[in-house]
Amino acid sequence: MLVGQTVARMDAVSNVPLTRQHGGQIDLVSLSKTFGDVVAVDDIELCIEPGEFFSLLGPSGCGKTTTLRMIAGFEQPSGGQILLDGQDLVAVPPHRRPVNTVFQSYALFPHLNVEDNIAYGLRWRHDRTRDGTTLDKAQRRRRVGEVIDLVRLGGLEKRRPAQLSGGQQQRVALARALVLQPKVLLLDEPLGALDAKLRKHLQGDLAALQRDVGITFLYVTHDQEEALTMSHRLAVMDGGQVAQVGTPVEVYERPATAYVADFLGVANLLDASAEAAHDGRQMVQLCSYTLDAQGDGAAGAVKLVVRPERVRVSPDEPGGPNCLPAMIDRIVYVGSTTQVHVRLPDGQTLQSLTANAESPPDWPSGTPVAVTLPADALRALPV
Repeated sequence: MLVGQTVARMDAVSNVPLTRQHGGQIDLVSLSKTFGDVVAVDDIELCIEPGEFFSLLGPSGCGKTTTLRMIAGFEQPSGGQILLDGQDLVAVPPHRRPVNTVFQSYALFPHLNVEDNIAYGLRWRHDRTRDGTTLDKAQRRRRVGEVIDLVRLGGLEKRRPAQLSGGQQQRVALARALVLQPKVLLLDEPLGALDAKLRKHLQGDLAALQRDVGITFLYVTHDQEEALTMSHRLAVMDGGQVAQVGTPVEVYERPATAYVADFLGVANLLDASAEAAHDGRQMVQLCSYTLDAQGDGAAGAVKLVVRPERVRVSPDEPGGPNCLPAMIDRIVYVGSTTQVHVRLPDGQTLQSLTANAESPPDWPSGTPVAVTLPADALRALPV
């Protein structure tokens, strides 16, 4: 199955320079997948624009990898359509889809060197130049050389996978997929096997590579930082459904549900009650204090969401809008930042995150403080 995906063919003319190509548009229409009584993907609707770096984000079992495997052709949908530039791919076998997949395991051939691993798919392909002739050996070699330069593997062409670092192996897997010039590149947690420092470094490399080649990237991950730092847009999945779609800023700053707020980054979630919304604002009651918040729901119980970096803690007496009293619970020093955990009058806890530009706060536990929750950072969500 992996080989079938590696040698995926494109029927279109493929003499486009590797440095810039045109990505395909993916439309998922009422797409679903069941395994017996288990609904893995539940009637999702999604549009991924041409040339977009799009991430599917969610915990294990949310349906993100199953969705990617259906686009690749490794799983047959139970219902719905998978459109690539308007063409339904559901009946198209994996090796005939103009997509390629980079797996977490990389699936490199251990007996082949870097150059031969990258060139492997071209040996099974019948790409043509603009004049209609089949690519010859010299043209294939030139294309392999171009993609080696693109992923910065120059000088390593004759090494075998066992002689490469984890990051270099990942680049080989990327190059092997890119040399086939797919319309869409599917990436199934390709950084998951790497250590944290190398993962962070390669996040920037992947995003830059996508900008250079222009191919549509569909990236599957459970890592919130990866999705936020690399994506043009992302979809947060939950229980086989799409909980929210948007840019990283939209989804992080304006989560649609408490689940999205809690899953994406660190969030304070507080129980409160609210009046009916008016013009995108809601007045909420928290610890008998009235606060102004963003919201568009009905009156009743709500979850208040505010990110720790937006919470302000001071030793002053409470005063001013959206300010209430609290007590220091504990302080956690984490290097460049300090976590200040406070307890509100009703017993709920709240975290503030402050940069250690100067001396970090050293208030002892039990110190009375004032906590300000800015109205533009406080969001009321339905329970």
